[in-house]
Order: sequence, then structure tokens, then C-alpha cells
Amino acid sequence: MARIDDLLSQARALDPALGRELAAAIKERTSFGLVFEDHLPEAVEMPMVPVQEGSFVRILPPRGSTTQPEPDVYEVVEVSDDEFLLTPENQGADTDEAGGEVIETVTASRKDVVAVARYKDTVYPGLCLDGQVDTEDTKEPVHAVINAENSHALRMLGFTHRESVDTIYIDPPYNTGSNSWIYNDRYVSGDDSFRHSKWLSFMDRRLTLARDLLKETGVIVVAIGDDEHHRLRMLMDKVFGEHNFISSVVWQGGRKNNARFISNGADYMLAYAKNLSTWSKPGVPLKEAPSVSTIRADEIQERGAKWRVPKPGVDNVLAQGRKAWEEAGGDEEKATALMRAWFKSLPGDAPEKKMARNIYFLPDGALARDGDISAPGGNGFRYDVLHPVTNLPVPAPSRGWRSTEDGMRQMIAEGRILFREDHTDPISEKRPLEGVTGQVALSVFDRQRTHGTRHLHYPQNDSGVFPDARFPYPKDHTVLMEWLDLMTPRDGVILDFFGGSGSTMEAVLRLNEENATSERTCILVTNNELNHKDAQQLRKDGLRPGDPQWEEHGVYRHVTKPRIETILTGTRVDGTPYTNPTAGRVNFFTLTYEAPAAIQHDLAFAKVAPALWLKAGSRGEVITEIPDHGWAATDTYAVLRDTDQTAAFLDNLKDRPDLRHVFVITDSQATFRQVNDHLPPGVASTRLYEDYLTTFKIAND
Repeated sequence: MARIDDLLSQARALDPALGRELAAAIKERTSFGLVFEDHLPEAVEMPMVPVQEGSFVRILPPRGSTTQPEPDVYEVVEVSDDEFLLTPENQGADTDEAGGEVIETVTASRKDVVAVARYKDTVYPGLCLDGQVDTEDTKEPVHAVINAENSHALRMLGFTHRESVDTIYIDPPYNTGSNSWIYNDRYVSGDDSFRHSKWLSFMDRRLTLARDLLKETGVIVVAIGDDEHHRLRMLMDKVFGEHNFISSVVWQGGRKNNARFISNGADYMLAYAKNLSTWSKPGVPLKEAPSVSTIRADEIQERGAKWRVPKPGVDNVLAQGRKAWEEAGGDEEKATALMRAWFKSLPGDAPEKKMARNIYFLPDGALARDGDISAPGGNGFRYDVLHPVTNLPVPAPSRGWRSTEDGMRQMIAEGRILFREDHTDPISEKRPLEGVTGQVALSVFDRQRTHGTRHLHYPQNDSGVFPDARFPYPKDHTVLMEWLDLMTPRDGVILDFFGGSGSTMEAVLRLNEENATSERTCILVTNNELNHKDAQQLRKDGLRPGDPQWEEHGVYRHVTKPRIETILTGTRVDGTPYTNPTAGRVNFFTLTYEAPAAIQHDLAFAKVAPALWLKAGSRGEVITEIPDHGWAATDTYAVLRDTDQTAAFLDNLKDRPDLRHVFVITDSQATFRQVNDHLPPGVASTRLYEDYLTTFKIAND
């Protein structure tokens, strides 16, 4: 360190502030494990935001040029009718011969600059409703698609969904070196010597924001390829803790016959928990913990939970059990004989054969199997259980009984204990097949990845969502359905902030339709970027981001939104019918950037309103305006603007049993507390706009 210390001393002598910053940066560097250059945070271009004095901007290349924008950022120091006077961001303080300060300036035309938000800038997001689809006879919830730069959307979700998300699934850029992703508004190519550290910086910031959105029982799954798999796992160890690692799932997507050595056709899904220990309940054996897909989110810590996939053929066995019980007229012995005969008639390789122990019946006709009744781990209860015919004790397990003596009597009375012919054989418990229909998922599975592409566009029979090819390599929504169902409680909130073509949203919509108990909510964030090839062509044609012709080719406008609209309405973008629609309710939003003063003075309520709806659980309608009487309410949330009307407001809330959240617009903490103290039990509250503004200030610190 002597060399570094010497250089730091020289830096402090020249510029004390710079010396301190360098020392702090060196101290933060990791000397082992995952080491990468922490690149300067991205600056996001915002072509729809007006530029004014004090704004930070970039200078755009001339129209018709295919050159990528330079990353340099400038501050607007003077505004004229046609031009801006700019000064480079963070320029050093130079002096002239007389000791006066010299400021470098650049002049740029109004039409050749674009506003930017640097990562370190505090942004105050709003949401503009950009459409909604509501099919008939649709149950709650309402899902949300947000068109936004995802780092800004994650900050907004820090206000609406902090510690409220059950499952995050993302499919980020794989960083293959093929100009497939953008860093700092520039496509990153394979010859960029810093592409790996740029990608890690990009992911580190977003994963850190995402971690704070997860519940303690929440999980995150990140899809990735060979290029960054090993680096991503180390990064996720850093962000989530290696002790919270769940699995590295391998998706074998097909064979590459042109490979010289090995067909590397696999993708991966890295799965981590926020807090793995919350999935275990002391005193509850793993085999007795319910599958998470069958319970509500708040039951995970109460009961413990596990991930299980349905056993192949289980539906056929259950159906045959119902048929046998009906044919036997409720006679258990006859129904059992019918089940034995049915299992025996099946082909040897039938998956149902593996469930041939499910031949017993409970008194209510539920098909059951015989299960162990001894205490797991030993130290069970000790007492005699008498055989109902011989009246002699049956063999007691060496580990003792799992149930108390009273519990055993109750199970015998309910017909849940299986006695053999006499007392010399051990007894077992009848366990309903309905409760043990799952099996552990494997960490490797095969599924052709071409299914996702054909689902969006299949020209052979014109059966796709789109009549033309619009998106390369979309994820197969049927695979996502299986995995999201496996790891998410039935009322869980699912977030995808690399939403791409919208496969995650379609997966959740179809899960809810196919499973009567599923009430999962999806929030999908995608941007409106173009792929590199299309962007180059449009730049050559003289277009820029923000131009209507440019924006209509972005992924949100051209793929995500029309895909979701098509599968819900049954009508494709060209007016032809789509033959495999589903049901659901989806609101589409575009993220906006609001002035904090406008928010503080209640001049931007319409833009803040959708965020309040999201925070309240995204149920029902969005309150977009407040009537003259000073407050508004839906079944699930309410907003009070005129605190002089508090009495009438509170009186109205008494008839809203599903109310979840109340927002109070007031500068007075005392007034807010007074309203809060009189809210119905269990209703959350938020003060506007102090809590809203503070959230984004904290998120950026």
C-alpha cells in the first residue's frame, strides 16, 4: 500500500477534497471475491421532459447520423430563444492569469439537446394512465404494466411496495456482446473491454433496489446465460447473502448440432430467498409443511412452506377415485377393490402406476394412501392402541406415536386410521391424496425455447399473437406459469422489472384463469427501447428518441402493450381474431417526472394518483380526481384532501369493510395523527405529500 499512500498524499496536496474521495473509493474496493469497476452511474435520457435553466442535458448527434450519443452531461446555465448555454458537469475550477474563475461553456441548439436524469439525481415520478383492458366476469386483482426506465420504476415501487413483493422474476440482458443492451444510453458491444463491469454495475444497483421490495418470505429468480452466470451468482451472494441461495436451475432449451465441442443450449435461473429461515416453522416437519402455491402469503411464517410441483397423472387418479366411490355406492371395501383393479390395468410405464398405494378411502369418499404415523425424529407419545377386532394392542413404533392419545382417538373415530386383519401388523394413517399431490421440482428440465417464439408469431398456421415477427427469443409463458405457481403463494405479488415482451404478465393472467384459487397480482416494468438494428435504421432516417415514429417502434408500444391487449380482447393488431384469449384486468401506465414543488403544493395529484392506487393494493378503480366536497373513496382505499371534512369522511369509511389504506393530504403532522387515530382497525395510512417526497429523497441517498 506504500505506493497508493504516496499517491494519495500527492492528491491531497493538490486538491484535499479529491484526495478524500480517492481514499474513500479505495477503502470501499473489495480485495477478494467479486471485484469489478464500479462505473459511473447511468444518466437516462428523457426526451419528453422540457429543458430549462438548471437542467442536466446531453447534446445529440445531428439528425441522419448513426453515431451513438456521447455520454457527456452538461448543465444548462442560460436559456435564449433558440439556444442553450451549457457547462460541462462537474468541471474543475480553472483560473485565469488574474486569478479569476474560468468556466468552460458550450452553445447548443434547443432542438439538439435532451434532458437527462443522472442516477444520483433525485427524481419524483408520477404515472400517466395509458390504457386499460377489463374483460367481463373477471375477478380481482388488477395488474399493472409500467413503461419506464426500470431503476426509476424501482424507486417508485419503493414507495408503493416496500417489503410487499412475494416473487421477483427477471430476465435481464445476457451481455453476450452483440449490442443487445444499453448502458448510459449507448449499446454495449463485445469489443468494449469494460462490458462485464458495466453489466455488473448496472445489475448491482437494480438488485439492491429490488431487495428492499421483497417481503421477508420473498424470493427472486434471475434468468441468465453462460456469459454472466458465474459473475451473477457472486453478485447475488453479495446482495442477498450466500446463505439465502436456493438453486441454480438449468433450462436445457435444445441441441446445437453445429457446435465444435459441446452443445451449450442451456440457460439458468438463479433463485435466492430474502430470508430463507422464514420458510421453516419450528416444530413443523418438512413433509407436513404445505405447498406454498396452496396457501396465502401471510401463512408462510405461520405454517412453514415448501415448493412442490404436481405429480404427473395425479388428476387421473383423483378422477378414478371419485368414480370408484360412486360405483361402489360408498362401500369402502368395494371402492378399494375397484382402485386395485384399475391400477393393475394400466400400462407399465403409466405415471399413475407410481401412485398405486392410493387405494384407500376416507368415510367422505376422499381417496387416500397409507402413511407413517410415528413421531419424526423420535421421542413420540407412548400408549397402547387397541385393534378394533381382537381388542389387543397393535405394535407401537420405536419412535413413539406422532399424535397424543386424544388425537389418536379422534383419528380412529374419523376413520383415518388403517387397521390390518389383526393386531400383529402395524397400523398406518390414511392421508388424502389431495394433500400429497406434489413432488420436489428438479434443478434441470428440458423444454424447447422455440415455443415462446412460435406463441408470438407462427406463420405456418397464423396462430400467433402477432401477424408478424416482433420480438426475438421471448420466454415461454407456459414455463413461467409452472415456476411462478411453484414458488408463489396463491395471493402473491409478482414483479418483473425487465418485462420485455410481457411473458411474465401473460403467465400470471393465465394462472389466475386456470386455477380458481389463484389471486396473484403482476406488476411488469418494461421500457420503450429499440433493438440496435432498428435504432440504427431510424437514426439514419433522421429520427430520434421522442419522435412519434421512433416511439411507436419501441418494445412497450410495439410488443408488450399490444400483446397483453390481444390475449385479453381476442383481437390481434390487424383486426383478425386471436383464438386463445384469456381473462383479466390490466392497467397500462407511463412513468413521468414531476416537479417536487408541484407535488408539494398538490398541483400534480392526477400524476401521483396511480401510485396511491398501487400502494393500496391495486384493487378496483384509480381515484384520479377529488370532488369538491374534499375527499374520495373506493371500496379499498380513500383520499382526504380537505381536513375540515374529516367527520364526514370518517363516517363514510364505516361502510367499507374491504378498506385497506387511507391517504391524508396535510402539512400538519398533528392533523394527520388525529385522522389516523379514528380510522377503522387494520387500515393503513400515509401522509401526503411528505411521505411521498421523503421516500425518493431517501432512496437516492
